[in-house]
Amino acid sequence: MCNLYSMTRNQEALRRLFRARRALTGNLPALPAIFPDTMAPIVRIGRDGDRQLELMRWGMPAPPQFGRLVTNIRNTSNPHWRRWLLPPNRRLVPATSFCEWTDRKQKVTHWFALDTDRPLFAFAGIWAFLRGTRGPAANPVKGLHYVYGFLTTEANAIIAIHAKAMPVILTMAEEWDIWLRAPWAEAVVLQQPLLAEMLRVVATGEKSDSAPD
Repeated sequence: MCNLYSMTRNQEALRRLFRARRALTGNLPALPAIFPDTMAPIVRIGRDGDRQLELMRWGMPAPPQFGRLVTNIRNTSNPHWRRWLLPPNRRLVPATSFCEWTDRKQKVTHWFALDTDRPLFAFAGIWAFLRGTRGPAANPVKGLHYVYGFLTTEANAIIAIHAKAMPVILTMAEEWDIWLRAPWAEAVVLQQPLLAEMLRVVATGEKSDSAPD
């Protein structure tokens, strides 16, 4: 299960690749370690039909039996998640790499990317809003929160060495458009593992990951 990822490209790179007409993220810094309950950029369709960049908080409201928040969603047939699977609640979650821990007593981080220069890709995300207190205990934030999570699927061969599941990774413009706009019967086909040969391990034992200089 992915509970740590990186997004180290600047706002202009995101706008160009994902064809976002507007950016509401402010001066977006590199984010080499994005943990649950922190703010990170997403891409969504605005009311005028154009794509835009925004910041949301990572972690969806969980089913009552599972605690406070859920970052990864796999069982899309569950009624708790079905309500957020229609196009208005879908988002792209930009990333440059993501982390999985070796599933043993001595856990080791393994960072995966499309290549050593960490090109951008997107997770297939969904979003919701909730009222309450979110954020770290040292700096809690009260009020209305826009939150997101992303879908997972079975692990491909390279991920399965370390973990049982992996994020749903979208790498092509056609996939991004299907995820943002298509009916669920068409979009659900994207919930499958990325080919193992399209990923490589770019760092091991690190708590954050940045593109090389």
